[in-house]
Amino acid sequence: MLSLLLAATVLTATPFPLPGATGAIGFDDLGFAPKVKRLLIPGGRTGTLYLLDPATRQAEPVTGFSAKDASAGGHGEGITSADFGRGWIFTTDRTALRVDVVDPFSKKVVASAPLASGPDYVRYVEPAGELWVTEPGEDRIEVFTLPAGNAPVPAHAAFIKVPGGPESLVVDAQRGRAFTNLWEDATVAIDLKSRAFLGHWPNGCKGSRGLALDPSRGFLFVGCAEGKASVLDVDHGGKILDEISDGSGVDIIAFDAPLSHLYLPGAKSATMAILGVAATGKLSLLGTVATAEGSHCVVVDDQDQVWVCDPAGGRLLLVPDTLPAMAP
Repeated sequence: MLSLLLAATVLTATPFPLPGATGAIGFDDLGFAPKVKRLLIPGGRTGTLYLLDPATRQAEPVTGFSAKDASAGGHGEGITSADFGRGWIFTTDRTALRVDVVDPFSKKVVASAPLASGPDYVRYVEPAGELWVTEPGEDRIEVFTLPAGNAPVPAHAAFIKVPGGPESLVVDAQRGRAFTNLWEDATVAIDLKSRAFLGHWPNGCKGSRGLALDPSRGFLFVGCAEGKASVLDVDHGGKILDEISDGSGVDIIAFDAPLSHLYLPGAKSATMAILGVAATGKLSLLGTVATAEGSHCVVVDDQDQVWVCDPAGGRLLLVPDTLPAMAP
């Protein structure tokens, strides 16, 4: 079922410069670490990971990664993905082909390990105590184990082949699964323990891109490059519960569980849709925001603040979500 678009509230984005950043920055994966209450903003070619406190809106830089000058404005340089787990921040460096371990308190790189090929997403897999790094150029996920103790050095353990992918990566610790997309029209479920495929689900996308998860209700949200979001029911064979179209050039998406809002930025349309997610999985268009051309990535914090990347401007765009929460 394709939801109809109704009249939506127009919200405003405020530019948010990052300290010391000048020129274009090829942002990609943005994250939020609730346990340390920091946004994780990999600064691409700047060689900087920004730890942003959403309560004070202060950003602290962590350096020591690959850096290039402002002429390298794409998201193929430097660190482009980060995740938090076991007290550490893990980053992937596309230039150095390396995964780094960062101490969030000393703000220093404390350990590193080489990657077998170019990385995209890094995710900490808590049930297994592992790092999974997507390597789409080789159609696979590289798995690292983490030894006990201080400053763990990631150790290569295995490859998981994902023919036709992988794009994006979400870990569902509650169900013991990971989800990733194939580039066209499908999402796959992977068992965290055996690393075997559990499902291959049509997702309604011509171009499958970002993923977000509502683990409490078993909803997996898929962003489609053509400008669409779909909702899959992971507890019932990946059934498509609803889909809605807005904007174009959709890539990375985000979900705010307390509000039950889904954020769908379009890089080509220079807009972001704010979608409401009902208890049935039905989607509705609640609000729209003018962003910037190329704004393809988004993250939400625990203050109901939405942060959208502006790669050409080398900054973020801040959107306080003042729209009402969806009924449980």
